[in-house]
Amino acid sequence: MSNIPVTVDRAGLWDAEELSDVAAATFPLACPPEASTDDIDIFITEALSGERFGEYLSDPDRTVLKAVAGDEIVGYAMLIAGDPTDPAVAEAVDLRPVVEINKMYVVPGHHGSGVSTALMHACLERAREGQFAGVWLGVSQENARARRFYEKHGFQSVGTKTNTVGNQRHDDFVMRLAF
Repeated sequence: MSNIPVTVDRAGLWDAEELSDVAAATFPLACPPEASTDDIDIFITEALSGERFGEYLSDPDRTVLKAVAGDEIVGYAMLIAGDPTDPAVAEAVDLRPVVEINKMYVVPGHHGSGVSTALMHACLERAREGQFAGVWLGVSQENARARRFYEKHGFQSVGTKTNTVGNQRHDDFVMRLAF
């Protein structure tokens, strides 16, 4: 665990490759145990490449925040403004306007060091500044540690959704926090 101070700030296009590297290192850690290596690799290639991060960073409805310790990105979060596109999620998340915390990951050497909390505080601050009624996220039903973290920050489970990783479908809880 690192004791280096962490700074959270908005990422820029110049961060795309490093964010992709962080995503490739952290995404498998949050996957359900039955997720195959091949399916995880497909997801990383399709959704977490440097090119994809370039697209995310250029999208006006997305905000990518980076957590930096020393001179390295040690975590990131992605916010997506707008109504949920999944009908079941839209019904469960009855806040408007709303923003999704689509991704929030921290590299293993920094787990338990406050990076996740710093990222969460930055996400919630951005959402409040944007005058959103609240935030929502999806979390694997099997990721008890993440669920406890979100509950500690005031999120409540309001429904379920499916998440596709490669060729496999997984069940997620939908959690929301109203302001």
